[in-house]
Amino acid sequence: MKIIAEIGTTHRGSLQKAERLIREASLSGADTAKFQIVIAHEILHPRTGSVPLPGGPTPLYEVFESLEQELSFYEALKEMTEAEGMSFLATPFGLESAALLKSLNPDAVKIASPELNYTDLLREISSWKIPVILSSGVCELEDIQEATTILGKDDLTLLHCVTAYPAPVEDYNLSLLPALREELALPLGVSDHSLNPSLVPCVAYSFGAVMVEKHFTLSREEDGLDDPIALEPADFRLMVDRLRELESLNAPSEVKKRLEQWFSSHDIKAVSGSGIKTLAPSEKENYGRTNRSVHALLDLKAGTILTEENSCVVRTEKVLTPGMHPRYYRGILGMRVNRNIPSGEGILETDIEAFQS
Repeated sequence: MKIIAEIGTTHRGSLQKAERLIREASLSGADTAKFQIVIAHEILHPRTGSVPLPGGPTPLYEVFESLEQELSFYEALKEMTEAEGMSFLATPFGLESAALLKSLNPDAVKIASPELNYTDLLREISSWKIPVILSSGVCELEDIQEATTILGKDDLTLLHCVTAYPAPVEDYNLSLLPALREELALPLGVSDHSLNPSLVPCVAYSFGAVMVEKHFTLSREEDGLDDPIALEPADFRLMVDRLRELESLNAPSEVKKRLEQWFSSHDIKAVSGSGIKTLAPSEKENYGRTNRSVHALLDLKAGTILTEENSCVVRTEKVLTPGMHPRYYRGILGMRVNRNIPSGEGILETDIEAFQS
């Protein structure tokens, strides 16, 4: 079982805080420390507006702008992580941050759930020929199948995920893992956004998970984007110790017995779910919005020819209207729009002259 401490942007741009987070993650038993390479304009449109997050409504574009860092910052994170005996992992969110990450010569790369349908990014990362970890929150089975076809299945690990902050444990449907593993012929893990320190990871292990990712913070009272749903060091250590104990057991019956000692039968049943792949209730309203789609980068007048300078592939979120799937983006460049489209709004198939899917 590989255990990832998702530090993300909890450092808030401070190398001193990052160093402490990395050290504490190592002391808490993490194998890997993961970070996010944030460049605001390749994630969101400036008119995205306020996004509801665990800490309250957040002007996310502006916050992302404040988190942007130079290459030297990530070089320092990698050096500090490896000095603590952990592997370094990072998530790019677009082609610009991917190029930055590639220059660090990473051993592996992580793709976040909202970018699972960002086909240009998937193609770029597939060309690196390094291990890929792909989160699969707020998506349907066919979305996962398309992504894995682009990435290829060599050195690919899929993390079952619920894209909600916090994610209700009853939404995790962990009994789905064996069926997904058989359907996709991939190793499976779990990216856990629930508040319980160890319920989801431990029950996921009983269903064959080989990797766990959990947000890590020094304190849930801090002001990072994910701090309110992250694990503090003591709880992260508890999760690690329980997972290592399960690994030491010799039979599924022993694992089951230990789970029943730690958790109520009600909680185990709730987190196990139906085993049928569906969007979790907490994700349904976000499908097509948290994910990527094609948007106007500028105000477009009817007759405007689409270019990379006036259109983009970003997350829609709550205020703007979603556009077409990113798989069509390269194909529509050079085509004309047939209506006025305000900056930020989604570009649909019906907005494109002579569009063919």
